[in-house]
Amino acid sequence: MQYNQRMKLIQQRFEIDREHAGDRLDQVLHRLLPDYSRSRIQGWIRQGFVYLNQADCKPRQKVFDGDVVDLDVPERIETGDRPETLEFEVLHRDAALFVVNKPAGLVVHPAAGHRDGTLVNGLLALDPGLARLPRAGIVHRLDKDTTGVMVVARTLTAHAWLVARLQAREVTREYLAICRGVVTAGRRIETGIARHPRERKKMSVQARGKPAITQLEVLSRFRHHSLLRLRLETGRTHQIRVHLAHIRYPLIGDPVYGGRGRVAAGVVPELASRIEGFGRQALHAERLSFVHPASREAVEFTAPPPADFAALLEALETHD
Repeated sequence: MQYNQRMKLIQQRFEIDREHAGDRLDQVLHRLLPDYSRSRIQGWIRQGFVYLNQADCKPRQKVFDGDVVDLDVPERIETGDRPETLEFEVLHRDAALFVVNKPAGLVVHPAAGHRDGTLVNGLLALDPGLARLPRAGIVHRLDKDTTGVMVVARTLTAHAWLVARLQAREVTREYLAICRGVVTAGRRIETGIARHPRERKKMSVQARGKPAITQLEVLSRFRHHSLLRLRLETGRTHQIRVHLAHIRYPLIGDPVYGGRGRVAAGVVPELASRIEGFGRQALHAERLSFVHPASREAVEFTAPPPADFAALLEALETHD
């Protein structure tokens, strides 16, 4: 991204590849910049802020391999959120991106009831320029009470690159999870996931939902619980939580998908007390790897489980 202080423009160039050849211009730009609605992108094109091969164009115009699309869009602050100094670990920073270790209890995006004290607010304190990017540069998210590694773009070019890699399933996201029940073997969970038909704050497995794929590996088995490693091939809302509940191995502490029996029958009192007091879903984003948008080299970032997760695991090893 180039930022022109005098003219206040956001400028970006894309070269169309074979994957997008033959598709409509507005559709292609929406795929490359998914945090902008298609209607907004269509408005940019109609207002003359988008050029195809250095010429005016129309939203429905088809693009072909090798075409060049230039955006010359008036800058607009995409978030009115204020910077706040918050406590979270920055694992890596460079001109193109931040990699952070999100703690439990930190909401990622401002929303009703969480206008302040979010990761977005904290990121804006680190780099006010993130206000010019969609969602302040955040390209994927973690639930409020899920911990671990997240990548944040610092330029529009890096943002487009990372979004494209996510869509192409070229970003590796691995999680550690502690579930209720003894999982006998690893497996590939593949379902559709969509909004729950009655409980609108929940997601559920549905045949007509968006495709969702989770790879499951068993790391340790206890008497009543299991430690799992999970790799996301897709990134649907609450995907791991929904998938584990679907195969009847819900996460310890999951308040939404954990079911009525929060503690398995037969668990000794000491462990039952630790499980009941855990207070959140036992899920941690341990590893993230991708091709860096600037260097084009493979990079990998990891974060160890936080203290409460490690203490729960120790209690399972002692009592279960």
